[in-house]
Amino acid sequence: MKRLDTIPTGKIERAGKLVKTGVKIGGNYVKYYGKKLVDPQTSKDMLDQDNAEDIYDGLKSLKGSALKVAQMLSMEKNLLPRAYVEKFSLSQFSVPPLSAPLVRKTFKKYLDKYPEEIFDEFEKDSVNAASIGQVHRAEKDGKKLAVKIQYPGVAESISSDLALVKPVAIKMFNLKGKDSEKYFKEVEHKLIEETNYILELEQSDEITTACSVIPNMQFPKYYRELSSERILTMDWMNGMHLGEFTQTDFEPEVGNTLGQALWDFYMFQIHKLRRVHADPHPGNFLVSDDAKLIAIDFGCIKQIPHDFYVPYFELAKEENINNDKIFMEKLYELEILTPTDSEEELKFFKALFKEMLTIFTSPFHKETFDFGDEGFWSKIANLSERYSKDEQIRKMNGNRGSKHFLYINRTFFGLYNLLHDLKAKVNVNHFEQYIR
Repeated sequence: MKRLDTIPTGKIERAGKLVKTGVKIGGNYVKYYGKKLVDPQTSKDMLDQDNAEDIYDGLKSLKGSALKVAQMLSMEKNLLPRAYVEKFSLSQFSVPPLSAPLVRKTFKKYLDKYPEEIFDEFEKDSVNAASIGQVHRAEKDGKKLAVKIQYPGVAESISSDLALVKPVAIKMFNLKGKDSEKYFKEVEHKLIEETNYILELEQSDEITTACSVIPNMQFPKYYRELSSERILTMDWMNGMHLGEFTQTDFEPEVGNTLGQALWDFYMFQIHKLRRVHADPHPGNFLVSDDAKLIAIDFGCIKQIPHDFYVPYFELAKEENINNDKIFMEKLYELEILTPTDSEEELKFFKALFKEMLTIFTSPFHKETFDFGDEGFWSKIANLSERYSKDEQIRKMNGNRGSKHFLYINRTFFGLYNLLHDLKAKVNVNHFEQYIR
């Protein structure tokens, strides 16, 4: 794979890259509509594939928050055409790495030494390059280490990158009015935190220590003296990426064990710590040879405020979804409904969220839940398909819900997808013993 000697860091330079991408997408539409004139049956699949490829190619050279947004979108498997999901999911693994000279320059700037002066061994070629950083193997005093290096300019370009991505997101998610700003501010705030490796080190230490009570989970140790705001050093953990593991012919019992560990890990964080690892994609988990689940990235941690936590989980109770008075109260508390809604909007969104919550909260209504059940996933897919084509929803304001929904819903959607890939049957309340 080609290595990068430079990354565009200036606002104008980065904007220029995206403008070129926009021109390519415009050309794809011209090509598509030309074919459509000749053959009215022409499918949009090729258009989606061309657009996904051009958008990904444009973003991967920028790295940073623009690519991170693509990675977030790839988790929404039922909300985007398959071509986008497949291409954007590459941002978890397949991104051109930095060249060795650029890596050495980063070390000199942030640790005041070159890597060969710090470590006994340091592999100049990265083993993994993702949206905001890449990982190198190293060794010191007999310990095998993973060293994460942040790409130059990523932290400084978050605000300008999001401003460039905003028009696409507004169109894709039907956001209207000034209220949409709260969602972009939430993303910006989280991305700024993700580029602060000192904060990540502290969060990693605290959460992994607390979560060490969960069976079948493993975590790396982090090394403060070998880290800085742009370089993070931790134990090297041996294992297969969860995404690769789920493509193997694993035993159902192993899938259930890993799935239970994953479920308990998330429920413990949410209900005990009131903060959660809000980036549950396969690239952040490994499976060890002895079938333990290893969590390796705690850059994106979402605090869950009490005034959001309480109504959110009250709406997860089946009896509250079916109690009209309580259901409406919670929808207002969570900003899903607003005092300015018309009668038409109240009726429409009440029905929409009742159906949506009945499906999404169904795992909480049973003692055990089978995430491999295709009936559950077909309900989610059908709902997404139906509402993505609903003309009525496009005429209404898409800004629905507290800003906290953004990362909490993303967490649950990502968790459900991972459990589905593991075909896991989980004991829903198993985690409670670790809280006690």
